[in-house]
Amino acid sequence: MSASPKAVVTMRPYESADEGMVLEIVNEDRLPGQPRVSAGMLAEALAGRSEIDAGWWALLAPVRTDVAVDGSGRAVGVVSYAVHAAEPVGFLLWLHCREDESLATALVDHACVELGTESVRAFDFASALTRGLEALPVRRRQATHRALEKAGFTGEDLWRYMRMPLESRELLPRGTGARARQCEDGNFEVRVRDRWGRKTGEVVVGLPVAGTGVLWWISVEERARGRGLGRALVGSALDLLLEQGAREVILYVDDGPRAEDDRSAANALYESVGFVEVDRLWFYTRGPRP
Repeated sequence: MSASPKAVVTMRPYESADEGMVLEIVNEDRLPGQPRVSAGMLAEALAGRSEIDAGWWALLAPVRTDVAVDGSGRAVGVVSYAVHAAEPVGFLLWLHCREDESLATALVDHACVELGTESVRAFDFASALTRGLEALPVRRRQATHRALEKAGFTGEDLWRYMRMPLESRELLPRGTGARARQCEDGNFEVRVRDRWGRKTGEVVVGLPVAGTGVLWWISVEERARGRGLGRALVGSALDLLLEQGAREVILYVDDGPRAEDDRSAANALYESVGFVEVDRLWFYTRGPRP
């Protein structure tokens, strides 16, 4: 896509009257498997809160959200940003503009000027606008990606975002002795133990929102690997989500260059049961890292 002509816009703080238009703009970027952004979700993001990555949000000074408006006063783009409460680091939190590159450039430049910090990080953690979508889906957000690069940001591939409709799932075994329990955060954990009562594997799932469940975490103890337990844990997780009304499942794999462990086995497992990559998720830095 070629860059559009330079946008002639004015930046101003978000107002309550912008809600409807901003929701439209944000929802145009919604990925498969992500919930449609509601007024309540937008309100949480504007307030600087998020159930996912809550610890990161707690470290920020008050969040600012500005809109780009055209000559008629209509909101055509939105950007949210904040500085770290204790360190000279700025964060570009989320940005949407219907992937108009000139608008993306104007919004990125505006946020960086307003932050006033030498070091800026962009799309570093999940907002309340998504279900754990940490970082920028780079293939679907190419205009924003280019705007960040033009502004001097360096991108880094972090995550693989995958999705599977449950009606097309393969029938999988369940883990022998699998037991599910609800955690304090509302997620469900399924653990499998051997005949001596020792944990051999576990999987954590997020219950369905608008029909979409999340497979947050899966692990198999080293002594139990190579016996198909990972596949059985996925089967247990999918059965649990189906029982709770899920129609599809999403997951994230941290298999980028910074991943501490080799994720090739996990990727092979997910692909073998029917998960398909939707996009790659990147985050960006400019200036010295904190």
